[in-house]
Amino acid sequence: MKQQANLKSPIKDVNKRLNSVRNCFNPLHPLFTPGSQIVDHFSSRISFYSPSSFSDEDLYQHLQSLNLAFRSSQVNYNSVAVITDRGIKKSHVATAAAHIWADNSVIKQLRVHSLNVTSIEAEPMAICTSLIPAMEIDNIHDITVITDSITAARKILESKVDPLQNMFIPLVAAVKTFLSKDGRNKIRFWYCPSRAEWPRHKLVDDQVKTSSYIPTFPSKESHLFSRKKECDNTLCE
Repeated sequence: MKQQANLKSPIKDVNKRLNSVRNCFNPLHPLFTPGSQIVDHFSSRISFYSPSSFSDEDLYQHLQSLNLAFRSSQVNYNSVAVITDRGIKKSHVATAAAHIWADNSVIKQLRVHSLNVTSIEAEPMAICTSLIPAMEIDNIHDITVITDSITAARKILESKVDPLQNMFIPLVAAVKTFLSKDGRNKIRFWYCPSRAEWPRHKLVDDQVKTSSYIPTFPSKESHLFSRKKECDNTLCE
């Protein structure tokens, strides 16, 4: 105890402070328990596409395949493409934006602002913002989601116990409903890095960068942002 009293480093207080920020997940939730997850029942109708490596050559080949996938989604009246992106301003406001494409035109634009979330939370927020409205469109069986965070897409649908579980539940439930109601329904996730400046993704990326800072959900801090702030404050003392 004497040594602890003489210790001036704030590291000793980190666990005590972070314990006051509670995790928000249910390890027994039926959507996330083994054997009940989306990927357990619909693995053949959920696909993820990303380059085999991040070399310029592999990325170029991947973007060529992405072009073909997008064109295919636009010639079938039962298909739509969802292009999504996110960003965080210095004011801690995250923006999630998306364009839903059908018949080679944007049929819907979506944008949501949220205060005090981390980049880890902003990525799935962008996918949730766009995919749920796409699944609600009548007579749609095939959805192509184009995102710069394929990792976030995998995390949402393959999640077990995760601090972001409460954010994932509405989307996972909606995906389960969408895939269950028709055996033809499928969702494909395609990786498209912002640095590639793929024209249609760049439209959404530019919208994120030029959006206003007024948050749609300003009332409280997220779990991860609270943990980050507490840790930053502790380390600054």
